[in-house]
Amino acid sequence: MLRSLTMADMPAIREINAISLGYPVTLELTQRQFKKMSKSPEHLLIGFEDDSSHQIVGYIHAEVYESLYSESGLNILALSVLPDCQGQGIGKALILALEKQAKEQGFSFIRLNSASHREEAHAFYRKMNYNGDKTQLRFIKEL
Repeated sequence: MLRSLTMADMPAIREINAISLGYPVTLELTQRQFKKMSKSPEHLLIGFEDDSSHQIVGYIHAEVYESLYSESGLNILALSVLPDCQGQGIGKALILALEKQAKEQGFSFIRLNSASHREEAHAFYRKMNYNGDKTQLRFIKEL
């Protein structure tokens, strides 16, 4: 079942981020970031709750993407489903829910970045009609 995320879901989100995305951060950081982002209309957070366990097993997080060279769109920051729950249509349901919200809010596009080694994810995005149009390197400076 698709639903909005709550603070009570953050232990599950922390686990999904660690297992499925490779981001093993603390629960405190996850909670602090959620508290801030959930108040902002710039962030869209949708979870998928398992019907039997009532636990979040996947989620999508997007933010408004604004630039001087494009119409307004959404940038997917995370789309993740626990490995044991993959292949059941959860990722598809999350993307379709985000697309529906994007259309309702008048956004022109949805974009995302996916690491070059995540070939299964690339196949999924192509199946969902997302086109890979760039090859990029990410540069980051820790402060």
